[in-house]
Amino acid sequence: MLQAAPRMTLVLGGARSGKSAYAERLIEVCPAPWLYIATAQAWDDEMRARIHEHRARRSDAWRTLDVPTALPEAVAASTGPVLVDCLTLWLTNLLLAEADLDAATEALARACAAAPGPLVLVANEVGLGIVPDNALARRFRDAAGRLHQRLARDADRVVLTVAGLPLTVKPSRENPA
Repeated sequence: MLQAAPRMTLVLGGARSGKSAYAERLIEVCPAPWLYIATAQAWDDEMRARIHEHRARRSDAWRTLDVPTALPEAVAASTGPVLVDCLTLWLTNLLLAEADLDAATEALARACAAAPGPLVLVANEVGLGIVPDNALARRFRDAAGRLHQRLARDADRVVLTVAGLPLTVKPSRENPA
């Protein structure tokens, strides 16, 4: 059962765990219009197909804003229900741009804290597997873990999706169920 959206929810999960569809349903409980801040970049046909699949699933009540790197600014400018999908691709874009990941994480955390909400953030949980065999992958995995911890600390609710099932990790104080 979906509950009314708290001000900020972090939805984590593995690839194809159902996290994006679940996050969309969380926002759709709120009055439209809804803003979908997308961080993906279509570098190849496979990614273009994924982006198309996500867009086709959403109704015309959604407005999409493509934001590969300027996520804190986009969240800060938001005025209504917002879904950010996904933090993992945003972090990848920053890593490839050789940005300061710690500073970007703090900028995003500040923007999220100031956002009026409801705000739903989607991210891939990448820290459950083996230790990567190369320095870049380890740096990414560690940065993702720090990002998730930082945002989970401030989130009103944290949900982990597994096999399409949402598992509440941190319940909202308003809706503890």
